Amino acid sequence: MQVYKLRGKIDEAGNLVVLESLDMPPGDVEIIVWPVADAVKLASESKSAIPETPQTKFKTKVKAFQALFENTQPVPPDFDADEARWEALKEKHNL
Repeated sequence: MQVYKLRGKIDEAGNLVVLESLDMPPGDVEIIVWPVADAVKLASESKSAIPETPQTKFKTKVKAFQALFENTQPVPPDFDADEARWEALKEKHNL
């Protein structure tokens, strides 16, 4: 399996905009997105918070996920995924 690392942006409407082209056959792809480290730091230092309104919530056409996304809170800026994985593994394996 070939993996590609590309740069992109999220626009004001919440759409992913890929800034690079790539030589790849047409078809479905799976996308994993994480913010650039500098962007996360700037966002956490920003004094203006994004208000939680229905427009800022994730929207889906899958009815099974609608209630899940409506009730989900955003991840805090200081969340460490590696630390959370380690804590879950310690709990699971009684370490």
